[in-house]
Order: sequence, then C-alpha cells, then structure tokens
Amino acid sequence: MRNPRQRRGFSLIELLIVIAIILIIITMAVPKFRSATMHARETAALVAIKTIHSAETQYQSQYNRYATSLAELGPPSSGSPSPAAADLIGSDLSQGVNKGYRFTLTGVPGGYQVNANPINFGTDGSMCFFSDQSMVVRVNYGPEPATASSREYGAAADASGGGAAGSATPAPAPAK
Repeated sequence: MRNPRQRRGFSLIELLIVIAIILIIITMAVPKFRSATMHARETAALVAIKTIHSAETQYQSQYNRYATSLAELGPPSSGSPSPAAADLIGSDLSQGVNKGYRFTLTGVPGGYQVNANPINFGTDGSMCFFSDQSMVVRVNYGPEPATASSREYGAAADASGGGAAGSATPAPAPAK
C-alpha cells in the first residue's frame, strides 16, 4: 500500500538547484556567443570590402572611372543599370550599412577609398577598416576610423596577438 504522504515530483530546493545550474551555464556561454558574433560581423565587413573592390573594378572597366559613392555601385531605383546606379552590389550595402558596420565610399583623384566602421564599437565590432584602389585592407583596433597610414590587416603583428585569431584574411607570405 502507498503512503498517502509519499510525495511525487520535485521539491522546491531541487528546482532551485537546477535553475541555478542553468543560469551558471548561461553566464559562461553568453560572452563567448557575443565574441563569436562580433568576429562574424568583422569577417562580414572584410567580405563586403572585397565585394566593393570587385564592383569598383567592374565599374571602372564599364564606365572608365571609379564610382565615387556606394549608390553608384548599387541597384537603380528603376530602369536599367547606368553610371548613377550600376547594379554591382546589393541594395543593403549600397545604403552604407551592413551587418553591424557602416560603410563609406569616397572618390579621390585616380581612385577611391572605403571605410568600414562598427556602428557600436565594442558590440558590433572591435576593428575599423580602410582600403583603397590598391586593395590593401588596413585596420585600426580602436574606435577611430582606419586610414591609409594604419597597420595592414593580416600583417605579422596581427599573427602575434594584435589582431583577430583565425581571421578571414591570412597574413601575407614572407618575401623570398
């Protein structure tokens, strides 16, 4: 026979212990998730810069000059592609914001300059990028935008701990 006072289920203490364990696991996982998300956004910014370089090369080939704004590389609002909107990049990138980064394209004599800066530094990304028609990507590890004189991304200093480990752009091979 069963004892009528015999309990079924879990006690309050047992449930609180399980909840405490779950909270501990969450507090350990969230920083790693944020770090992985930020690294993914930085990698996406590098891919977008390479996309802009490819579009600029094609634009220069078609129209004998470099585009001076992202809108010139983007899709036309109506009609067929033209120098004002060549339809070489997606509408999201042509508006200047993509995956946590703000992109700017500036025309300069004989070329162009691309900047990619995190919208919220430290949350969306921890690196600011710069590139130009040379297609060399430069990086600044602070909130200030990178410039032509910033460190080259993927340089030897990045491999020694100054940059993102496992970055999308490998360090250049040493000269022989």
